[in-house]
Amino acid sequence: MSLIEDLQWRYATKKMNGNIVPQEKVDYIIEATRLSPSSSGLQPYEVFVVTNADLLGKIKAIGWDQSQITDCSHLLVFAAWDGYSLEKIEKVFARTLEERGLPADTMDDYKARLWGMYEPLSQEWHANHAARQAYIALGIAMAAAAEQKVDATPMEGFLPEELDKILGLKEKGLKSAVILPLGYRDEANDWLVNMKKVRTPKEIFITEVK
Repeated sequence: MSLIEDLQWRYATKKMNGNIVPQEKVDYIIEATRLSPSSSGLQPYEVFVVTNADLLGKIKAIGWDQSQITDCSHLLVFAAWDGYSLEKIEKVFARTLEERGLPADTMDDYKARLWGMYEPLSQEWHANHAARQAYIALGIAMAAAAEQKVDATPMEGFLPEELDKILGLKEKGLKSAVILPLGYRDEANDWLVNMKKVRTPKEIFITEVK
């Protein structure tokens, strides 16, 4: 099945049935997420995979009581860096150069230019920029889930500061950005399951600049 057909199949599932997604499918989705592109290859975020029932219950309580949070198989929490630092950037670059078998000073000029751009900017800009990188990975995760015929519903409807407390993210220098329940649609009880997918028409959505 093509990617377009996969995306036609998926929708923002409103009711999940609690069935467990096979681990190999979860692993596939997570690996696709890990391979997502990001600005300068920094990947300034982490993904938490939550299956603990008690934790899911706590997250549901600060997530507007959305049932997918507890009826899903796995809940992915995308947590972005709360800010950039030279130390963090150097750590990523060092790993990249080591993996590529290149001298440690190969990217020093680029690293200096990058930090020169980031350092004067506010902590809020840093956090927002990192979160945007996490959203790129979110899109890849949803496409991978659709390919695996796993339902996935992106959610911003939760209290980020409370979720940060539940998962201890502040101590890790992270802030929750978005969550993604993975599971299977409850076709008998999801009002959206048979609704036609509606998107902006191509002639409105696309502007060709020649």
